[in-house]
Amino acid sequence: MYELELSARQLQKEVTDALQRLGFDGLMAQKQQLDSQINDPGFWNEPKTAQEIVRKRAKLEHRLQPWEQLRKTVSDIAELADMRDPAIQTDLSEQLSEAEQTFTSLKNQLKLAGPYDDYDVILSVYAGAGGTDAQDWAQMLLRMYVRWAEKQGYSVKTIDESAGDEAGIKSATLEIEGNFAYGKLKGEHGVHRLVRLSPFNADNLRQTSFAKVDVLPKVDRPEALIIDDKDLRIDVYRAGGHGGQSVNTTDSAVRVTHIPTGITAAIQNERSQLQNKEVALTIVRSRLIQLQMEQHKEKLEELKGPNQSAEWGNQIRSYVLHPYKQVKDLRTRYETSDTDGVIDGNIDAFIEAYLLQTLGSTN
Repeated sequence: MYELELSARQLQKEVTDALQRLGFDGLMAQKQQLDSQINDPGFWNEPKTAQEIVRKRAKLEHRLQPWEQLRKTVSDIAELADMRDPAIQTDLSEQLSEAEQTFTSLKNQLKLAGPYDDYDVILSVYAGAGGTDAQDWAQMLLRMYVRWAEKQGYSVKTIDESAGDEAGIKSATLEIEGNFAYGKLKGEHGVHRLVRLSPFNADNLRQTSFAKVDVLPKVDRPEALIIDDKDLRIDVYRAGGHGGQSVNTTDSAVRVTHIPTGITAAIQNERSQLQNKEVALTIVRSRLIQLQMEQHKEKLEELKGPNQSAEWGNQIRSYVLHPYKQVKDLRTRYETSDTDGVIDGNIDAFIEAYLLQTLGSTN
């Protein structure tokens, strides 16, 4: 009996500590605020805004409900743990064991407590040094992330894509939607290196290729980052499409430039100029948020433009297919010989290793 009560009190303390790290009370206050907005009689007067609020509220509910239930369960067990009835003791022991398992599972969320970790993702892949091999490698990486997202049950949308000269892609941008998508994928940001026997030269020589992956939290609400209109340049031009002279002959493509930092986004895939502008603005806003996090600046006017040449040197992972098979993360030192599985989207172990390392560095 005493051991049960001691275990229950210990678990209760650990859950309380975890809730504080999670910012549970603040998140509950956000949920209550959203509930008030949803209950307002004029809530649906602006359908687009209303849908975003409902979606945000649903994500918060999905995140908070298991923790709320766990806290109540553990509290109930702790209060009843001193009862002498053997049947009750047995039942409480079983409940405590289940609660401990639930807590172990939920603790993974503590690794995803960053300010944007529960946001959706804008993920871009760019071919780097290596010619056609690099463009093929960029497409392989793109497929790897699509396969990973599908296995997570996430939705994936192609925002923009530029085909390679002979094979692969020069660049492509995806929108990935799902719970904690940014939190899980943020560690993929950086340069990825491939070593293999090249299928694109006659001598089948070993080739080293590079591709850069940008991972941004999707910040599509203007109020999340206020940008002065005078700091934006918006250019409209004729989109280049595939399939004939009559395709994409309207001036619908849009390029948005944030003048102080030089950050640019050009979009032509959407059906209208307005849609392309909204997507481009979302990408610019997301890149500015990413730049703020990297440079630890609070004000936009303090930001310096991204140093592309330095970023290209920031290699995070090597994928070696010849003369041996190995994928190794150079930050966490996690590695595996299952190269086929990794390239097919099995990157959870790399994500977990990165989150564990970053969690340890903040403790």
